[in-house]
Amino acid sequence: MTDSHNYTIHPLYILITLVLGSIASLFIGFVVAYVYSRVQNGGAPVALPVLFFVNTIFLLGASATLVMTKRAYEQDKTSLFKRLLWCTLLLTVIFLVAQILAWRQMIDMNIGIASTTLGSYLYVISGIHFTHVIAGIPFLIFFIDDARKRLIEPASVLVYLSDPDKKRKLTILSIYWHFVDGLWIFLVLFFLINRLL
Repeated sequence: MTDSHNYTIHPLYILITLVLGSIASLFIGFVVAYVYSRVQNGGAPVALPVLFFVNTIFLLGASATLVMTKRAYEQDKTSLFKRLLWCTLLLTVIFLVAQILAWRQMIDMNIGIASTTLGSYLYVISGIHFTHVIAGIPFLIFFIDDARKRLIEPASVLVYLSDPDKKRKLTILSIYWHFVDGLWIFLVLFFLINRLL
């Protein structure tokens, strides 16, 4: 379906900007609260489990496959497009499972959710990030399902690949995914730098 409006900036881009701004504000608030609590209480910073660093690799992989997915879409490589969507989903699910294991590692390191204030912040911040990763999965599944149904015969492939709305939504999904991945890298670096200071 094509738009009959001639937007300077499409409303979906405005919407994603507002969503990402809200998410960024939420995390900035938690980061500031963490620093404030650390300074006020003089507590030792929290050590990150090894799996937090490993998870970074999974998220970077998901971002990379999504970049390749968009490129495959633009180059009309339908089978590669579908495979890369699945790869992105697989890497994302691996991240989520590994994150649950990372929380288990934290418990093994005697960092319980209620053991220290700073430890609680790490659970809350990583938990909210976890939720935002999950929030992106239905949109990714929509693309996987839609591609499975519509990328079968030449006529439907042509319609699918020439749909500007589909390309726009893929771009927005990519923006969201890269933002959530970049946010994770920021959080890991933030906690690592806090540990070193």
